[in-house]
Amino acid sequence: MSLSREVRLVHPPAGLPRPSDFEVVEVPVPVPGAGEALVRNRYFHVFAAIRTLLGGSVEGAPFPPIHPGDTLFGAAIGEVVAAPAGSGLRPGELVSHWLGWREYAAVPIDRCQPLGDVLPDPAAHLVSGRTAYAALRQSGLTDGETVFVAGGAGAVGSMAGQIARLLGAGRVIGSTGSPAKAERLVRELGYDAAVLRGGVATVDDQLAEAAPDGLDVVIDNVGGEQLRAAVAVARPGARIILVGSLAAQLAPDGAGVASPVELDTFPLILKHITLRGLDNTVEDGWTERFGTWLRAGRITAPLVRIAGIEHAADALSETIAGKHVGTVIVEM
Repeated sequence: MSLSREVRLVHPPAGLPRPSDFEVVEVPVPVPGAGEALVRNRYFHVFAAIRTLLGGSVEGAPFPPIHPGDTLFGAAIGEVVAAPAGSGLRPGELVSHWLGWREYAAVPIDRCQPLGDVLPDPAAHLVSGRTAYAALRQSGLTDGETVFVAGGAGAVGSMAGQIARLLGAGRVIGSTGSPAKAERLVRELGYDAAVLRGGVATVDDQLAEAAPDGLDVVIDNVGGEQLRAAVAVARPGARIILVGSLAAQLAPDGAGVASPVELDTFPLILKHITLRGLDNTVEDGWTERFGTWLRAGRITAPLVRIAGIEHAADALSETIAGKHVGTVIVEM
């Protein structure tokens, strides 16, 4: 009998997830049912926001909670092993889907997205550029404007600085948690300046210094004090796109399922600032544009590759701890 390995939750994490909260188990390779393809995964995305699903999820969220005994899931790229006749899928073809954290998956045909050769590296389909691109387009960014990306070294932020520059931003500022990552933001990822969380100076003071003329666009992946600081520095008519809530999701004393923040509404009113949640439902040609930029050398796809599913739980802990820059993937 052929076997497949997958990562399961053993018990709800007490605080931030640790490798001991998970186990790698061997199970029979799944037998696809009607309308399903058997896919052998090659890569899957390790994302910090999965902590919210481990904590019980949030009402209205598109993904269900993960309970003890459940296999984790997330974006993945795999090779079709077998597919029903007439499905349009061919053995050996690469597809993207959402049943990661396992070596083999039985995936409904309508949830398999053939990748083709639009991107020079198939793993680049897992970077969060599409989210960053959607947020910047939704913001109405125009040439010469100043952009602040809260969480500039993460999966979304490592792409947002570069994309903002390509879409015409005049100045791009990012925040991060270490001097080494701050240096990489400026050297590699399109940022003009970096705000250091937990530095000697407050986030408010650093942001005011980095953007003396104020902020026009904010891509907020974090919430908390960084969102408050962005509101304080925002120019009249600024647009804030709320993408994530990492400040709450990565707080060791919570479950990651609530993200309270206290904002002074007077600046919002007096400066006509707009806050909007991200609408990531329309791709708007992102993949083709991304491929063109990659092949022309105008953008990079920061990928941290962890070899082997047995190291996936360690990779998650490292991602939550902020060890890496860019998108973290497990390669099998």
